[in-house]
Amino acid sequence: MVDIQCCPSSLDRGYTTYCPNAVKSLFNGVKVSPYLDFELENVRNKQTIIDAMHRISVSGVQEKFPAIVDSGHIRIAEDNEQSTYILKPAPWDETLRERKQIPANEHLTMQIAFRVYGIDTAANGLCFTKKGQMVYITRRFDVLPNGSKLLMEDFASVIGKNEGETGKEFKYCGCYEDIAIAIRKNVSAWMVDMEKFFELVVYNYIYANGDDHFKNFSLVLKGNDYRLAPAYDLLNTSLHVNGEDFGLDGGLSPNIFKSDVYDQSGHPCRIDFVRFGEQIGLRLPRINRILDKYMSLPELAVTLIGNSFLNDKMKRLYLRTVNERIARFVRVSD
Repeated sequence: MVDIQCCPSSLDRGYTTYCPNAVKSLFNGVKVSPYLDFELENVRNKQTIIDAMHRISVSGVQEKFPAIVDSGHIRIAEDNEQSTYILKPAPWDETLRERKQIPANEHLTMQIAFRVYGIDTAANGLCFTKKGQMVYITRRFDVLPNGSKLLMEDFASVIGKNEGETGKEFKYCGCYEDIAIAIRKNVSAWMVDMEKFFELVVYNYIYANGDDHFKNFSLVLKGNDYRLAPAYDLLNTSLHVNGEDFGLDGGLSPNIFKSDVYDQSGHPCRIDFVRFGEQIGLRLPRINRILDKYMSLPELAVTLIGNSFLNDKMKRLYLRTVNERIARFVRVSD
């Protein structure tokens, strides 16, 4: 059984279970055990669970189990129950480096986004099997406390990207300006959400999330208006796979002039993000206010990395990766 010394949600030290703030934000005030009463291999082959998984997960991607909280314990939701949480264990794909660390990586990356930078994220944490397996848990923001569901549409669907027209890699085919154009077209308060989207693109670059493709950004219908959904699936992918700086093969935009640094090194710097921000309609003072936050690594981020459930080797790699990205970002173009 895992020896918990930090809150498995907030990563604050001095807790052996979820801290009061986590109980409130993740579990709506209900005290919940961080230990699961079941092993995932015992539920993987249940047909009702498989059917429920297919409703919330894409075939061939990391497993996602529908879950609910019942009498202070997290359990798998049956096929006839509305899940309010999603459980994500470590992927089975053994080609991924340190794959068993992926739940802790995603949890840490989500916590840094929310706690350090104030990015709106899906409430999240970790839970553990009795054998010590880490499982990422996130509360579904598309399901309301009364059980009703919000209409949610990812940007592959919004823009019209699909396998039939673009091929199996459809979710990677495009650029971030495509999402910006769709936000401007579909969101009434587009300027507010455009800033949130812009910062999320910057954050994903600095924290080495190379899987920020069209399906990892979404719109949610709130009342009569679409809004940008809270951030989800944030992960420092460079720890597990070799990849590109961005999850979209077209990068930021084909319509901006690349800096000398970007052109020569293949990696963007601050001025490239300034040009991208201006291209998608943001004002320069607002762009700089966001970018200034990423010029150095905040002490709280260092603390959260140290408190995380990553092993010591992965903590060092995580810290080194982010520092390398910041060093790229702050370079000055001629």
